[in-house]
Amino acid sequence: MKLGTPLKPSATRLLLLGSGELGREVAIEAMRLGVEVIACDRYENAPAMQIAHRSHTFNMRDGAKIREVVEKEKPTYIVPEIEAIATDTLVELEREGWMVIPKASATRLTMDRQGIRQLAAEKLKLPTSPYRFAANVAELKRGASAVGFPCFVKPTMSSSGHGQSMVKNEAGLAKAWKFAMEDARGKTSKVIVEGKIDFDYEITLLTVRHAGGTSFCAPVGHIQIDGDYRESWQPHAMTKTALKKAQNIARKVVNELCGKKGRGIFGVEMFISSKGGSSSGGKGDKVWFSEVSPRPHDTGMVTMVSQTMSEMELHVRAILGLPIPEIPCRPGASVAILADIKTDDPVYEGVDAALKTPGTWIRLFGKPSSPNHRRMGVALAIGKTVAEARKKAMIAAKKVRVIGL
Repeated sequence: MKLGTPLKPSATRLLLLGSGELGREVAIEAMRLGVEVIACDRYENAPAMQIAHRSHTFNMRDGAKIREVVEKEKPTYIVPEIEAIATDTLVELEREGWMVIPKASATRLTMDRQGIRQLAAEKLKLPTSPYRFAANVAELKRGASAVGFPCFVKPTMSSSGHGQSMVKNEAGLAKAWKFAMEDARGKTSKVIVEGKIDFDYEITLLTVRHAGGTSFCAPVGHIQIDGDYRESWQPHAMTKTALKKAQNIARKVVNELCGKKGRGIFGVEMFISSKGGSSSGGKGDKVWFSEVSPRPHDTGMVTMVSQTMSEMELHVRAILGLPIPEIPCRPGASVAILADIKTDDPVYEGVDAALKTPGTWIRLFGKPSSPNHRRMGVALAIGKTVAEARKKAMIAAKKVRVIGL
């Protein structure tokens, strides 16, 4: 294989569609290998734009604009970094010979909760929570009755908790429907209503499809509030039986999405119940598939300190066809730094105090504004144990405050 030189005719070009904090880290890892990076997003000065060789600002749902930029930049790789994107255009571009990571069909299918759930539960026969789909409030009431209360109502085209709500009884369904329609990240006319399952914890299993096959990172434990990441740690303790089941589920989903040629990292989310596991050699372990993202996962930001290769480096290596050896892991944790103010000029206090403790890091994303509530950075820490790392990361995150000028 060959890698070119940025801004030269030989350049290997990577076009980022979406340029948030994860895209920024992907850009950094790509640039370390001499890749020319072009960053795109719906707003100016997005995190990855600030370091890319060039950038373009437009709505990622505008398929005509995506095509215009692709034909102008002639990228070696098209790398979607967000869910709200014109996936039909990506499919067309792939058919014409452009390389979309991991595959255009994977990006389209994982954006659609209906498509990915039916693939997992109905085609691959994987265990999932009970579910129904609804195109109006009447169908939602019937679906909720079938899966039982409490239940979760989510837009079929969304992510990161947008439009998601928990409903305790039938009286809350109309409000949940309205919220799902208004807060979805993509155009949708349907919701998925999911029944609550009895699980002990949830994980993200970062799964890499690369030239040498399929590799797994150590499981990432995490806490989400309203569907949005707040804290994660690695490795999350699991029985051998549960881990093997989780890896088998992830492998089946990723293989189906990738086919023979797809490559990149996937964040596969699963629910785990270990009731009876410790006393029966893991025989009581149950694993349910939840969701999958065909790109670096926000809970995987912990890998910037817990692994020798972060999830972003693994993604870039897989994209470029580079070798991926063993992926060692040490106890680490990450905690989101949130802004609960509205400002167009974020300023950060307390970074110096947060960094006084050995084995802690702060990553500020450089987002140009906060609309009232936004993840603006992350505190990272390592420790002798996961518990120690989590404690250090939480303390560091609480010392950093976002203020506005």
